[in-house]
Amino acid sequence: MTHSGLEALLDGRRLSPVQRRIAYYLGEHLDEAIFLSSVELAERAGVSQPSVTRFAMVLGFAGYPELRQALRPLVLGGKPVEGSLIRTAIDGEIRNLGVVRERLAALPIKELGESLAATEPLPVLGLRVSSGLATTFAYYARRIHPDVRLLVHGGSELIDGLHAARRAGAEWCLGVVLPRYPVEAVRALEYAEKAGLRTAVITDRADFPAEVVLDAPVGDRLVFDSHAAPLALAMALVEAMADAAPLRTQARLEEYERMTDETGTFLPG
Repeated sequence: MTHSGLEALLDGRRLSPVQRRIAYYLGEHLDEAIFLSSVELAERAGVSQPSVTRFAMVLGFAGYPELRQALRPLVLGGKPVEGSLIRTAIDGEIRNLGVVRERLAALPIKELGESLAATEPLPVLGLRVSSGLATTFAYYARRIHPDVRLLVHGGSELIDGLHAARRAGAEWCLGVVLPRYPVEAVRALEYAEKAGLRTAVITDRADFPAEVVLDAPVGDRLVFDSHAAPLALAMALVEAMADAAPLRTQARLEEYERMTDETGTFLPG
C-alpha cells in the first residue's frame, strides 16, 4: 500500500538502489514504520542505519526523526491511496511513454535513422546496465544492416572496437548511456569523436555531450531502473533505419526468413 503523501515526497527524486529499498519498505509498511527508530527501520528494510539517515536527507530533512515526524500525519490523520509499488512503477512507465509520444515530432529519429543506415560498419556501444538495451538494438539492427558491431565490454577492447570500426569506414557511433552513467562509456564516446566518428546516444539526459541525443525518462520507483521509454526510442530508431533503405531492408528480411525456415530456428506459429 502506498500513500499519496509519501509519493509526493518521493516524486522527482533520484534514489539509489539502497534508498529505493527503504522507500519500498515505507510504502508497504508505513503504518508501523512511523513508530520505528532509524536502527529498527534499517533492520526491517535490510540496509544500514546511515543509509536511513542519508535517505531522509535526500528527501530534504535534517535527519530521520524529522522525516518520521512528517510521515506520521499520513497515517494518523490522512487516508492511504490503494495500490502496490509495482502498480505505481508501471503507472510511472506509462507516463514516461506518454512523454516520448508527445516529443516524437521534435526528436531527430528519422534523420538519425538515415545516417545510421548509411554508415558501414555501425558500432553500437553500451556498458554495464546499458548493455542490455544496446544488445537489443544491435540484434534487430543486424536484421536490416549489413555490419553492426556491438561493443559491450570495457577496457582496451572497447577502444580497439571503435578504432577498428573507424578504420573500416564507420562515420557514426551509437551509444546507449543510462543511469548510472559509466565514466568509461562517456570517455569512449569522447575518443570516438576524436577519432572522427559522429556520435549519437540514447539516454535520459537531454544535455548529454553527443552530437545527437535521443532522450527518454527512465522508471525509478523500483530498486533498479526500468527502461520502457528508452526501449521504445531504440525500436523507433530501428524502424527509421529500415525505412531509410527499404530495398535493402526487404531483401535482408526475406533472406533471414528463408534461413530460419530452412534451419527450423523457431517453433511453427
